[in-house]
Amino acid sequence: MRDRFIQRFKELLEQGKQLEASRRYECDEDSGSQRETVDGNAFTNWKVKAKNLLLTLCNEDSPHVKTFDQAETMLWSNYLDRLRRMMAILDAAREDFEGGYLDSIHALVQAEVFDSELEQATELLDSGYASAAAVIAGVVLETALRDLCSRNNIAYGKMDKMNADLAKAQVYSILVQKQVTHLAGIRNAAAHGNHSQFQPQDVTGMIAAIQQFLVNHLS
Repeated sequence: MRDRFIQRFKELLEQGKQLEASRRYECDEDSGSQRETVDGNAFTNWKVKAKNLLLTLCNEDSPHVKTFDQAETMLWSNYLDRLRRMMAILDAAREDFEGGYLDSIHALVQAEVFDSELEQATELLDSGYASAAAVIAGVVLETALRDLCSRNNIAYGKMDKMNADLAKAQVYSILVQKQVTHLAGIRNAAAHGNHSQFQPQDVTGMIAAIQQFLVNHLS
């Protein structure tokens, strides 16, 4: 999967170079002078594909995504100016990805969020709120599945579909798939107020199992 992302970076950078090479002179509406630019529709097509790749590998608050977005609003810039700046940002992201920096940054941020939410679930459970704890732990599990889908280029969906698709893609085993199904069942029962279908000790085991799942598959 990593090789596929590296290949996608190369494809988009090459497409960007080809688009840059197609530049032509047009009259600038503001100054009335002739300026080099590229086709607006072709630029938008390339921009959307490049942004999608960045969002797949980074979170929205990453410097790569923020700077990429800022390039769209550069003062006194046309499509060619924006393309050149966005290509430089995409190339920087490629270098960071190949060096393993994008993966590590995203994983660290996500791990901190997951730890905080699972700690909150544990505190609720200790205070006697097993249902609320199960729901929060279930959100962590669902978010983890979405993250795994992003890393493996699998479409998002409901938990059972993501779980099945991840197992089918051999991201994890059938045994893990069955465990995720069991954990999702506890979450669903808690969310729908079916308290008789689980006990506080089930939620304790659920939180521990999710913590281990994160270690095994997202660290």
